[in-house]
Amino acid sequence: MELGVNIDHVATLREARRGLEPEPVLAALVCLAAGADSIVAHLREDRRHIKDKDLYILREVVKTKLNMEMCIAGDIVDIACEVGPDQATLVPEKRQELTTEGGMDVFGNLLRVKSAAKKLEDRGIKVSLFIDPDKKQIDASLKAGVKIIELHTGRYADAKNKKEENKYFKELKTAVRYAAAKGLTVNAGHGLNYYNTTSIAKIQGIEELNIGYSIICRAVFVGLDKAVREMRALIK
Repeated sequence: MELGVNIDHVATLREARRGLEPEPVLAALVCLAAGADSIVAHLREDRRHIKDKDLYILREVVKTKLNMEMCIAGDIVDIACEVGPDQATLVPEKRQELTTEGGMDVFGNLLRVKSAAKKLEDRGIKVSLFIDPDKKQIDASLKAGVKIIELHTGRYADAKNKKEENKYFKELKTAVRYAAAKGLTVNAGHGLNYYNTTSIAKIQGIEELNIGYSIICRAVFVGLDKAVREMRALIK
């Protein structure tokens, strides 16, 4: 199972003082040296953390896989086509949210999602859809023509008790099995940390976990290299 490290919150810290450091690109290199398989960066419409220039530099230095998280707004799609990440993960986006609050409604926005996905794929960019573990959304993703999905693990991660956790874990397991049987590559992420990731990593059929916030938080205390290595060891 692969590990994608999201470096958005290195940029969040930089933007807290509107300074020059910490540098997200340097963080990406540290993560890769520590065993990360890919780097994830989300270019939001409000540019609250990652900036356009970060993506262009990341594209120059990331030689493994650069995964650009993005909404389906036309100008963002155009930037992705110009930058040329290895993968674009399409996510829902609201200005007022602190972080992505749920999966994309592919079913309700099929034509727009399909159009954005085709434009990206025509440029040689693999497309993944960040969706809730729901059969309706999985089927809609197939109709959109993509080959990769990322299942939203937020409800599992935010479970208030063991009963809820078990419920959402089973939901994820069922969705993984269903999507894999349909021929989709299945990734997962959101809200995963050093306490709840091991169970998700044991689900057969998940090929990659994308984790950011908890790794950056742990890096404050143990350093980024060690934080990535510890997460790498957990999912192995």
